[in-house]
Amino acid sequence: MSDTLQVVLIEKLADGEMREIEERAWSSQMIIALEHANYIIVGGREYQTLEGRLNIDTGKFELLLVVMPEA
Repeated sequence: MSDTLQVVLIEKLADGEMREIEERAWSSQMIIALEHANYIIVGGREYQTLEGRLNIDTGKFELLLVVMPEA
């Protein structure tokens, strides 16, 4: 059994639309770290995590994010 899970990062845009940022395999340690992380950095941009959904049909974990304004 693999120690990874396919994670799909989805950005919720200001107009309510959804945009897939990327999909990649995450280790179980990275999934566990989400319990303690409210923000993640992807492609040099910071996102706030809103919620996660385990999609049994696709076997993927979908993570809903919003981009943080740049300082």
